[in-house]
Amino acid sequence: MRILFWGTPDFAVPTLRALLGEGHELVGVVTQPDRPAGRGRLVRPSAVKRVAQEEGVPVLQPERARTDDFLAEIRELAPELSVVVAYGQILRREVLDVPALGSINVHASLLPALRGAAPISHAIMAGHEVTGITIMRMVEAMDAGPILHQVSEPIGEEETATELAARLSEIGAEALIEALAMIELGAAEPQPQDDARATFAPRLNRETAHVDWTGDAAAVARQLRAMDELPGAWASWQGQEVKLFRAAVAHPEDAHGVSGEPGTVLRVAPTDPSRGVLVACGEGALWVREVKPEGKRRMTTAEWLRGRGFAPGDRLT
Repeated sequence: MRILFWGTPDFAVPTLRALLGEGHELVGVVTQPDRPAGRGRLVRPSAVKRVAQEEGVPVLQPERARTDDFLAEIRELAPELSVVVAYGQILRREVLDVPALGSINVHASLLPALRGAAPISHAIMAGHEVTGITIMRMVEAMDAGPILHQVSEPIGEEETATELAARLSEIGAEALIEALAMIELGAAEPQPQDDARATFAPRLNRETAHVDWTGDAAAVARQLRAMDELPGAWASWQGQEVKLFRAAVAHPEDAHGVSGEPGTVLRVAPTDPSRGVLVACGEGALWVREVKPEGKRRMTTAEWLRGRGFAPGDRLT
């Protein structure tokens, strides 16, 4: 099958590799323009572009995937199907309809739950025990197209968004190949979504990532896991921004004899990486086991404490 692939981040790479491995003809890859990234803010290609170049697949990088010139360019490629995985732009109807078989999407939730840009993080923040992958036909409305195939997957008790995304990216690749086989056999039966059951997972931002210590410890721990690794949950401490990772709800005895307002450092464990720093929440407390101070690498909290780091009585806001 002649496929035009759309994708940008690491999450899309397993699906791209699966398509190549199954022998489909990749007529082109559409990905976001090269952007500054990393501590040095050097301009870097997307993960998908790097793989496409390694495999000799033509790469298109429109600033906006909706111009008439771009539309003419992809029509010349004559794809039979577009496969879209975390591309990063909304595609208009004329673009979706270029391939004879239309466009399908790999989405990291069990639609109609968690439509939008950040379903993995929002699933963790909401305390969902199960999520999954949906393969759907694309329509102009966001993530609202009929469902071709779904695969459920449990969320681990302390699983971070980074870890869950890595697993779902592989599951999504397998699910996409299964869906393509059904399409080629004429066995695919698209099922319309129930819009009344739809929930949404908007793009993450600084406000989403700012730690809300007034919640109960389980909710705060989920927020930290959901923001890992980007954008990273953060709090202010002594005039600087510190990102916080690897939270675990503390046992009540861990906070025995100490108390404080939400965000107060109750204890520190500089020799125990499995604990780190104990912080008060609106209800209960949690251990923060990894940090990334401003201008520094991510490290265990125990490592940071051996240098300077938090002290009991400090406030994180």
